[in-house]
Amino acid sequence: MMNIGDKAPEVLGKDENGRDIRLSDYRGRKLVLYFYPKDNTSGCTAEACSLRDHYEELQAQGYSVVGVSKDSAASHQKFKEKNELPFPLIADVDHALLEQMGAWGEKTMYGKKVMGTIRTTFVINEEGIIEQVFAGKQVKTKEHAAQILGS
Repeated sequence: MMNIGDKAPEVLGKDENGRDIRLSDYRGRKLVLYFYPKDNTSGCTAEACSLRDHYEELQAQGYSVVGVSKDSAASHQKFKEKNELPFPLIADVDHALLEQMGAWGEKTMYGKKVMGTIRTTFVINEEGIIEQVFAGKQVKTKEHAAQILGS
């Protein structure tokens, strides 16, 4: 797991349109890099919509937002369109970034141990350094934007 004080990686991945997303694209702005398990599930939709509904407020306070899951670019395009999301979604199908950031690991689903995405948000400062981490149950999906703005 990457921790507070660590430098975030430069190469983040490709978004839903196949465009390269890099940390340097956000130099001079804070970046909310959030990892979520799956497009079109209730918790992930609530989290994305919280960030969407407060997007202007986040931007006014100097934040950009990028979502990441292991879903395909095609899945992300549909998820973005359906929920009118104004920010890019990285299709990390090989979970390289998920693993690099520590958002991929063992978790319990329906009583069984499985490998998967651990819901995690990294708030990265203007210089690319991780300032804050919300992980697992710390992430309140319906109020996630307020959590970030209040931090």
